[in-house]
Amino acid sequence: MTVPIGSGTALLESAEEELAHAKQDEASRRHVGRKTGWGGAFAAPHGAGLAIFTLLPIAVSLVISLFNWPLLGTPSFLGLDNYTKILTDPIFGQVVLNTVLFVVLYVPLNLVVSLGLAAWLTPRIKGRHIFRVIFFIPAITPVVANVVVWRLLYQQGGLIDGIMQTTTGVAAPNFLGDENWAMIAIVVMSVWQGFGYNMLIFSAALDAVPENLTEAAQIDGANAWTIFWKIKLAMISPSIFFATMMTLITSFQVFAQPFILTKGGPGSSTSTIVLYIYNQGFQFHQLGLASAAAWVLFVIILGVTAVQFLGQKKWVHYDG
Repeated sequence: MTVPIGSGTALLESAEEELAHAKQDEASRRHVGRKTGWGGAFAAPHGAGLAIFTLLPIAVSLVISLFNWPLLGTPSFLGLDNYTKILTDPIFGQVVLNTVLFVVLYVPLNLVVSLGLAAWLTPRIKGRHIFRVIFFIPAITPVVANVVVWRLLYQQGGLIDGIMQTTTGVAAPNFLGDENWAMIAIVVMSVWQGFGYNMLIFSAALDAVPENLTEAAQIDGANAWTIFWKIKLAMISPSIFFATMMTLITSFQVFAQPFILTKGGPGSSTSTIVLYIYNQGFQFHQLGLASAAAWVLFVIILGVTAVQFLGQKKWVHYDG
């Protein structure tokens, strides 16, 4: 069979093109492989730290929660007895209620204060950057130092008591020794300590709202409150969702404030779940019970976070 000269040339050119493409693909794969290798090398320290200091302790705590594990002595396997003991312990029920009460009071108050200050710190406010720094200082100050200062303010004969007796002649309530005031005192102190982060988030989100939207609303006759409520809040709803979620998670883990201010008292009125975990682990040396309580707290936070994610579709707008 005779092959035309033109057809042979075309086949040869096609083969050369395929060979060139194959070389380019091989070079591209080698380039990607080198980038992946460098990426893995840079991520390796972080991955090792995550595995050693986060994942391993989590796994170990799960194992410990199944044992009667004294701080000193020989552990013995109990199965789920630690969880049964905790869930039927009236003291643990009380600390769960105290923690929920703290969350219910603290989270809305924190969000309202931080959002209100962020809305006030518009570009029209002179020195808004200075105000931002001032409001953020408590958030970066060590919480222990803040709690000690507030303890001096709250105690009988402290600054608040002195001001009230001077101005009104009436002594201030025993904020840290009265069951009706102790949790409120902790919430107020915690809001002062923690609103700075959310204020910065909301302030940045409000600055990013397009001006043409508010200008269009003003032309249509909307007042300042309508613009804020129906436009700006909708535009910053992803930031509000993020702040709400993070504030909820951290508020369930409150520890330093009740530990230093009241030691969980008076009675057990301000004892929280993390304080219960600390007491079980390092006061009573029951690491198994402490680990089981930590996993119960983890399940509570996981459930609350899941509910937040399920409900976000009804009020969070990502369309911009």
